[in-house]
Amino acid sequence: MNEWYMEYRIYKDRFGLLGDIASLLGMMAINIETLRDIEDRRRGFLIRTDDPAKIESLRTLLEYVENIKLTALRQPTLLDRLALRHGKLITKSVQEEKVNTYQFTRDELGMLVDFLGEHLKASGNQVMGIRGMPRVGKTESLVAASVYAGKRWTFVSSTLLKQTIRKELDDEELSVEDHVYIIDGIVSTMRGDEEHTRLLRRILRLEAPKIIEHPDIFVQRSEFSWKLFNRIIELRNTPDEVITYEALKHLE
Repeated sequence: MNEWYMEYRIYKDRFGLLGDIASLLGMMAINIETLRDIEDRRRGFLIRTDDPAKIESLRTLLEYVENIKLTALRQPTLLDRLALRHGKLITKSVQEEKVNTYQFTRDELGMLVDFLGEHLKASGNQVMGIRGMPRVGKTESLVAASVYAGKRWTFVSSTLLKQTIRKELDDEELSVEDHVYIIDGIVSTMRGDEEHTRLLRRILRLEAPKIIEHPDIFVQRSEFSWKLFNRIIELRNTPDEVITYEALKHLE
């Protein structure tokens, strides 16, 4: 049976509304796998049916249900599954040369780890950037996401415990099938020498996931452009926090 994600916005949460929707799905022999209230007065469902025609019929019938507006009826995406898991929507925008940007706050670290971890499970060459102010939890989230994905992590450059600037990796560290490579864009571009830069080029060609902290500085001060990135993550202490790099440029 195929899975579908259904979501509607509630304009008036009248008594019996959920029962009406559940009854409608039951009469159509559509199974409810997951049900979750989501922020912004939305309710999401993961449903199953072996007949795609029922989905189109459901779409039509839901137009006649009072007090709701259907906002999604599609095959589930990763963002849909995370919304059902955490009861929150991930904010998405398009910035920097049309690279998709996803926004999180510090109280959503669990969702961020799941989001990163699901992407890290995928094989192949992918590059993610993460921006945020110091001590907001960027590096810790990357390590936790690597654990979630069942992969080992290698710091090519970092300031997590002490400043790390690698110039070479051993054969085990270059085992791309189970590795995540973490790069600090400030350390690599402002403190790395030619040997480190050669290693960076090699790492970025590997068929493995890479995550670059401070991608703005990395792009400004290296030969690479935004075309390198598959997606950007922003992590803030509060939703309205402004991410600046004036202080970051002088780290250690």
